[in-house]
Amino acid sequence: MSLNGIEVFGTAAIAIMVTSYALEQRSPAYIGIFSVGCALAALYALLLGSYPFLVAESIWAVIAFRRWRTKVAASVTQHT
Repeated sequence: MSLNGIEVFGTAAIAIMVTSYALEQRSPAYIGIFSVGCALAALYALLLGSYPFLVAESIWAVIAFRRWRTKVAASVTQHT
């Protein structure tokens, strides 16, 4: 069994998501990385033509991005 390029891309996107999600408590950077992983997973879904997965992952990417932005803003406020 061999993986094609799209499958490798999807596997990498999911690995980024899972790893960064597990590390979110360590730093806001991991929330940002999770957001990017969700966006990559959405792109993977688009490439596969899986539109429900595309919508779900796009929503998660936006939610994670907003959480990251909030955490970074709070961190900057605390340091000033």
